[in-house]
Amino acid sequence: MPKVVYVGSDGVERAVDAAVGENVMSTALQNGIPGIVGECGGNNSCATCHVWVRDEYRDAVGTPGDLEADLIDMGVSEPRDCSRLACQITLSDKLDGLVVDVPPTQP
Repeated sequence: MPKVVYVGSDGVERAVDAAVGENVMSTALQNGIPGIVGECGGNNSCATCHVWVRDEYRDAVGTPGDLEADLIDMGVSEPRDCSRLACQITLSDKLDGLVVDVPPTQP
């Protein structure tokens, strides 16, 4: 069972157990993680689950697809090279310990 660590803009770390095959957004919503809205329900159409993936996990998480990259470019405040939509990160055992930072605001 992979663990995900969400770091809020206040610096508070919240570690939760996740199920393989779930995504980072749904895991956040199920565990009441502040700052993850998931307005579109994970359909890759709103960018309200924007996170910054920590450098040590970027290769394992991969890069955003074209639609996700467009949503990040147009829809988030403070996009970074490490920006991803949490709904597009599917959890697996290789992502055990994944750390993501939650921006202070979502669109």
